[in-house]
Amino acid sequence: MSRIRSVAAAATHPDRRAFLAAAGAVGLAAGAGFALRPETAAHAAAEVPLSNLSNRQAPAAPLAPYTRGTTLASAAAPRGTSGYRRLGDGPAWRRVVRGDLAAPRSGRENRRTALASFVQFTDLHVVDVQHPLRYEYLRARTASAWRPQEALSVAGAVSLVERVNALRGAPVTGSPLHFVMTTGDNTDNNSKTELDWFLKVMSGGRVTPNSGDPRRYEGVQNSGLKLYWQPDDALRDADKQLGFPHLDGFLAAAIREVNSPGLNVPWYSTVGNHDSLPGGCYAPGDSFFAEFAVGGRKLMTLDEQAGKALWDNVKSGGDPRGADWKAVLKAQAKHMRPVTPDENRAPFTPLEYLKAHLDPAHTGPGPVGHGYSRANVDAGTQYYAFRIADDVIGISLDSTDPGGHYEGSLGTAQLKWLERTLKESAGNGSYAIVFSHHTSKSMRNLRKDPSRPGEARHGGDEVLSLLGRHRNVLAWVNGHSHRNRVTPHPSPGGGSFWEISTASHIDFPQLARVIELVDNKDGTLSLFTTLIESAAPHATDFADLSQTGLAALYRELSYNAPGRRDTLNGTSEDRNTELVLRKG
Repeated sequence: MSRIRSVAAAATHPDRRAFLAAAGAVGLAAGAGFALRPETAAHAAAEVPLSNLSNRQAPAAPLAPYTRGTTLASAAAPRGTSGYRRLGDGPAWRRVVRGDLAAPRSGRENRRTALASFVQFTDLHVVDVQHPLRYEYLRARTASAWRPQEALSVAGAVSLVERVNALRGAPVTGSPLHFVMTTGDNTDNNSKTELDWFLKVMSGGRVTPNSGDPRRYEGVQNSGLKLYWQPDDALRDADKQLGFPHLDGFLAAAIREVNSPGLNVPWYSTVGNHDSLPGGCYAPGDSFFAEFAVGGRKLMTLDEQAGKALWDNVKSGGDPRGADWKAVLKAQAKHMRPVTPDENRAPFTPLEYLKAHLDPAHTGPGPVGHGYSRANVDAGTQYYAFRIADDVIGISLDSTDPGGHYEGSLGTAQLKWLERTLKESAGNGSYAIVFSHHTSKSMRNLRKDPSRPGEARHGGDEVLSLLGRHRNVLAWVNGHSHRNRVTPHPSPGGGSFWEISTASHIDFPQLARVIELVDNKDGTLSLFTTLIESAAPHATDFADLSQTGLAALYRELSYNAPGRRDTLNGTSEDRNTELVLRKG
């Protein structure tokens, strides 16, 4: 493994390593990774041979920085001014240089050396839209309860994989992309069906995004209820009144087999609250919810007052065991629609999540386990560290609170492990990039872990304080908020770092982010962030229900979804950036 030089630097300082980078030798820094052993001070190394990390060749890096295929060239933008708005090619999003933490120095573009480059996926929410435990009936309370586009989440996620595979390396430095990191909410309902679909999307395979009856769709979109968009029906539902189209064959196309090529670079996984908790907010392990998930009844409508009470309880962090939700489901038994039972909809446990990642069938381009190791299985943990490059390590945290609620925190054991890992990496001369699902502001849930009742939980402020004490920390990369936001965290007495939060891939603007780390050779470092969309065209054709056509429609429907928030784009300072740091 070695540092990868930018083409500009290579022109001044040619060497074999720069030549290999320009030729797309992804193995140089893609992670002959070590998994730092959780919950021990020793952190025993588990070296992974380079040959196991990727079975696909990355695209050759360009001879110069580029913009094609990124939002530096064009971003989807609406046509018209009202009603259902079609999308098309919109203006590019410029790059903003941010000197909040260090002043940028002139001439750095001719001096810099590339240290690492990777892609962040977050909040894919690969969703089984027919799952009995979904609470679409709360749509009137929150736009996230049901989205008109979500039946197409698999096609949309595959198109994002295709975008990464088509990139010509990192947009600024031209170095090969070393890996993709998913920062949680990979699934939506903590369902085995969704976990299988997600793993096949990432590593390659054929996915039939259907559960229950293999012959037909059985969900809210053919229920005849005006609350939901009924695409195949002439019914004048609430969404059609806003201009949503009538699309014959939409539901049949939505559950048709999708083929994913899998990523052509290694990928790593971080867990989110929707991956761990029923509904993304209730403590796991209740047999009632597990049986309901695989059963033959689905609630699709709910009295307005009952819905309000249920949602108010969720927002307030009410009963983490979901007693109120259970009571609603029991009371509404007579009003449920019969659906085909399916054992594959069962919730997965943290152990099953780990073992699924370690399954050789899902290794794809590697590494085996996608960051998780047998050490995680043995210790019952879902956090780890891995080698990004000679001088950079990645640290993936588990910020989900097993006690319930959609906000997060860290247990004391994990917090101590994080501090040990940062000290060890600093002692080895390594920079650190931290990954988690939750943002610093959404780590306010200090509810105890039922399996560790004597252990305290620690929120975002404590994590910020810990990271700020270590000069080798450069960035904290996360999701959860479904919003682009880049926040400087100055620490006069210690390290300063950037918190990089990226929008989801289920809500518009449906983005992922390329992040590049460079040494400016002037006492500063820069983190470049470049947002990318899926490979699907911006413009849609209602007659095109192919896999690509559905991925394009996924984006357009998300733009038009009632309740969509315009703020998720963030400002120009939260999107394509150069983030300057002092070297620690």
